[in-house]
Parts: sequence; structure tokens; C-alpha cells
Amino acid sequence: MMECTGTIFDLRRFCIHDGPGIRTTVFFQGCPLDCWWCHNPEGRSTSAETFPLGRAGDIATTSNQLSQSTFGRMVTVSEIIHEVMRDEPFYDQSRGGVTFSGGEPMAQIEFLDDLLDACTGVGLHCTIDTCGYTSFVDFERIRDRVDLFLFDLKLIDPAAHKYYTGVSNEIILANLAALAKLGCNIDVRLPLIPDITDTMENLEAVAAFLRPLCSIRRISLLPYNKLGEDKVERLHLLRRRLGLEPQSPEMLERLAAIFRDYGYEVRIGG
Repeated sequence: MMECTGTIFDLRRFCIHDGPGIRTTVFFQGCPLDCWWCHNPEGRSTSAETFPLGRAGDIATTSNQLSQSTFGRMVTVSEIIHEVMRDEPFYDQSRGGVTFSGGEPMAQIEFLDDLLDACTGVGLHCTIDTCGYTSFVDFERIRDRVDLFLFDLKLIDPAAHKYYTGVSNEIILANLAALAKLGCNIDVRLPLIPDITDTMENLEAVAAFLRPLCSIRRISLLPYNKLGEDKVERLHLLRRRLGLEPQSPEMLERLAAIFRDYGYEVRIGG
């Protein structure tokens, strides 16, 4: 029987912002959303892509003068497990484990399913970082082997969500509510994009949506950073340049207070 394969664009060791403890994060290739502020635009495509490297101002004549880099490679389950288990002692000491991120791991459900089986077999703590845009059947298929869901929640207004991400948020909100009803361990993560997701109107709407979901008590506010825009420049991607600035510490505390006032445990950062 042929071993299941999938496509990833990165694997990072010693991560501390993708779940508890020290972790290895596996970044799956492909995402169904097209967020204006995407931090990993090199991982959006469902297949490997090759990009020229450098900055636009460095191009003298044609792009073929630049070095190139390919993002996306096919791997087997056993290859991933071999890499992840290299740091098993650090997971044991810090109560860490493996995080599957992306892109969107749920978009490669067969590969993810087999990876979770293998991780469970070696006793690894498993975290899924998801945008939530998939059939709930897929969540039902894997939830019993997932120790923690990092569930991204961006915008509550349906028109704004469609405008800024390219997809409806109906299935995302329904999946979050269903996972919460089942008592799954969930951290909600809110990317704070200036004047888009970090508005009082949106954050109050997020709080109102979450209040009936009594099992969700932890929220991470993710301050805006320019990583995505830096990649757009470096890889010469035909994407929007937002030109936004990160929130000040004072602003972040004011935004955190919205959720703390409702009794949530709030963390600023991943």
C-alpha cells in the first residue's frame, strides 16, 4: 500500500507561538482564503511555485537575472514524523508537540488524517491552526486526535469578510460554533489588521458571537506585522501593498480590554 503524501512549503523547529511549549510547525501548501494581509502568500497555491528573489528596486533589466526559490515540496507521512521526532526531548520537557499550519492543513485532509494517526501513535501533542473554511465532516473526522485547535476568526460582517478574504464566513462561524458545542479545546486567534479587523465594531461583534460558546475562554490577539508585505516585495508578487503600521502597545491593551471585560483570558501575540 502506497504511503500517503502531501505538499508543504516549510517546516520550522523550536516554535513557541503555535501552541503550548516548544513545537515543530509544519506549514501545509494551499489555502482557500485570499486575505489581503496574508503572512504566507508563498503558501497560498495548492502546488509548488517558483519565485524570483530580491527587491523590486534591485531589478536592473529582467527578472531572470534574479536568483529564484521554489516553495512547496511533496513529502510522506514518515518523512514528517522523522523530522518532528528529532526534538522529542524538548516536547517532553516543555509539554510541546507538533502544530499543523499553513496555508490551510484542512485543505489536505487525507494527508492530515494520516499524520494525526502517526502522531497519536508516538504520543505527540497535536495542534491544528485553521481558518475554519472546510466541511464540518472533515473536522468530525479528525477532532478526536486533535489536542488543540487554533481557530482564526477575522471578520463577523459577511460582506466585509467576503471582500477582504474572498470567501463567505458562514461556514467558518458554523464550524467554530459546532466545535465549541462538542467541547473541543479551542483558542480563538484574531489577526488585528488596522482599520479592517481591529475596529471596535468588529471586535464587539466577535465578542457577541463568542459569548454563547461557553467552552471558549481563551483569545489571542495577533498584532499586525509587515511580514506578508515584506514577502510580497521580496518575491515580486502581484498582490496589494497595504502600507499599514503595527498597533502601539497602548492600542493593543485597549483592544484586549474589550475581551477581558467579558471574562476571557486574553493573550497579545501568538
